[in-house]
Amino acid sequence: MPPPPASPRQVTPILDGWAFAPVELPADAGWADVVRAGERVTLPHTWNAVDGQAGGGYRRGRSTYARLVEPAGAAGAVGPVETWVEFAGVNSSAEVYLGGRLLGRHDGGYSTFRVDLTAALADGARTLLVVVDNAANDRVYPQQADFTFYGGIYRDVRLVAVGPTHLALDDHGGPGLTVTSALDGDRADVALTARVTGATGPDVAVRFGIDGEASVTVPVVDGEATVTLPIQEVRRWHGLRDPHLYTARAELLTGRTVLDAVDLRFGCREFAVDPQRGFLLNGEEYPLRGVSRHQDHEGVGNAITEELRQQDLALLRELGVTTVRLAHYQHDQRTYDLCDEAGIVVWAEIPQITVFLPGGTGNARDQLTELVVQNRHHASIVSWGLSNEITLAGAGEDVLAAHLELNRLAHELDPTRLTAMAHLFLLETDHPLVTVPDVMSYNLYFGWYVGEVEDNDTWLDDFHQAYPEVAIGLSEYGADANPLFQSATPAKGDYTESYQALYHEHMLTMIEQRPWLWATHVWNLADFGSAGRDEGGVAGRNQKGLVSFDRTVKKDAFYLYKAAWATEPFVHVAGRRRADRVEDVTEVIVYSNQERVTLLVDDAEHGVVEGRRAFRFQVPLTGEHRITARSGDLTDTVVLRKVDEVPAATVMPTTTIANWFDDAELPAPEGFLSIRDTLGDIKRSEQGARLIASVLETLATSRGEVGRGVEIPAAMQAIVDRMSLEKLVRQAGGVPAEQIAALNAQLNAIAK
Repeated sequence: MPPPPASPRQVTPILDGWAFAPVELPADAGWADVVRAGERVTLPHTWNAVDGQAGGGYRRGRSTYARLVEPAGAAGAVGPVETWVEFAGVNSSAEVYLGGRLLGRHDGGYSTFRVDLTAALADGARTLLVVVDNAANDRVYPQQADFTFYGGIYRDVRLVAVGPTHLALDDHGGPGLTVTSALDGDRADVALTARVTGATGPDVAVRFGIDGEASVTVPVVDGEATVTLPIQEVRRWHGLRDPHLYTARAELLTGRTVLDAVDLRFGCREFAVDPQRGFLLNGEEYPLRGVSRHQDHEGVGNAITEELRQQDLALLRELGVTTVRLAHYQHDQRTYDLCDEAGIVVWAEIPQITVFLPGGTGNARDQLTELVVQNRHHASIVSWGLSNEITLAGAGEDVLAAHLELNRLAHELDPTRLTAMAHLFLLETDHPLVTVPDVMSYNLYFGWYVGEVEDNDTWLDDFHQAYPEVAIGLSEYGADANPLFQSATPAKGDYTESYQALYHEHMLTMIEQRPWLWATHVWNLADFGSAGRDEGGVAGRNQKGLVSFDRTVKKDAFYLYKAAWATEPFVHVAGRRRADRVEDVTEVIVYSNQERVTLLVDDAEHGVVEGRRAFRFQVPLTGEHRITARSGDLTDTVVLRKVDEVPAATVMPTTTIANWFDDAELPAPEGFLSIRDTLGDIKRSEQGARLIASVLETLATSRGEVGRGVEIPAAMQAIVDRMSLEKLVRQAGGVPAEQIAALNAQLNAIAK
């Protein structure tokens, strides 16, 4: 078949030649005015690449971008040419001016939008000026969340030139073509709908085709053309095993002249969620096991490049994930393309997060509409996420009503996919919000923020037993780890790489024993910027990633999941960053997807272990030793040293404060309370209850803005009440020893 004729549509990236000023300038300011007030920049660009990752406050407000533009040309266009500017992402709100004339506004920092420049260009205007605003407000999501809201034009910008009659550019940033496939055995029926803008007549039609085959031409009626094309002996998109994609093409014609054309890749597959069997792809059980991903990188914020996207894709492939949750907002169109090609199932969502905004319901609808319209052709996407942890400050009737409306809207825009929600682990399981979407998952952090890691097992089993007809997943779980911090005796709250790995060992086993979990997503693929945090030895960062913020360090937990999910053979000696060890006999842990691992010490065989994922060896230390894990031809080697004292830099400062309990036994007089009593026991006393209330209020606000206004339901409170006050303070970290001693002294005065 000859290649299809080129589209007369011309798309020109405009990434260079921009000026940026960290202030708002008048709408009629020239390009040179912006340069004088700021600097020249190349897109993508964010003004928070440094301060948004440093911790504490970062600049949120209005800034100005400008660039000179010329009218674009569309090859072979019939009649005058229209010029549009397309923004792939501007955070958070944008006003677009040309020659001082306001041409468009957009609220929402993560989706594509377009503005028609044609009339202003015809009047001679040439200065494109964009005022970008990431300031706090009460109407545009997100406003409160555990990640940085980087401001800027941080994704690509393009000029799009088309003729006066063209496939729609004003349909919520969408491609102007909708593709929906329905399967019936070995046959797929593919419904194609093209939206057309501009004058149309009896000679205007759309020619549809798939992979250059079986083209059909249909007339445009009321601005639309629709057809259903069959694919016989269809090749299904089947995740990692066979991510096959087709290409649909819509050509807008007048007679034999092509006015415009759009190509979209899509896949043919069917899926379902069963409360007992989990996720089903093309009728087969297909466990969704993977990670969540934030888009930002160290040093560049959200202004990432194609190279950095490919780097994250390589990490996902190496892990062997079957799914990725693209949180907590619409990601770049290219990211969804990569997931289509790789066969990675996607949970896509909007940034309605943490705290419900009564004034933001319209914005949530707009952002959901853009998410669906722009991405419903992607084979990888199976669910539209309506919100994340939206009930932190409560879940009233207005929250429920807004979500019922969003759920209805998502199904209206796309009847073929599931709706989903990620619930805060504090949300009561019998709340009506839980079952609003088709499927839901909970964000559970037992073993990190509260309780013990085994509480995850109990919580999920209790839910599954109480609601066997409801599918449940695990949308977030994790523990922070700073690779600088290591421990021979890792414990919850110590921020060590060692504890993170142990935590995930338990979680992996727990998940494997519960195939009814429809999807599970580790939080997170990589560390990410969170300006409100200052913990774990690093400010401005959430460190729950399996890899470091700059993607150069794969934490031990990364290799644990690789051992569980990846097919590429490997062995990895964990604890390599804990090279100096004080113990006479040390435990060496090896992660591998092989069934048998041999350990060599100073090139002599030390032992052989058969098992799955985690292989443990006890090794005497007398000096410096070369430790090698071997399985067949696979090897990995580290060096361990016996020392009298570990370097102080490997122990987090707050950990030493928490360990103060071990060095100085605090009084616990018989018949009186102490910090070693559980919260439940302490609260039985009216005086103790008041004291605990003040302690919990202090600890809750220590987590930054995401800790404000938290309501703890009864089920969660029961878990918290089983904790000792000592454990709670250990977990919080950073509490001065004197304050702990004073608290214990107050408790010692209260009789049990």
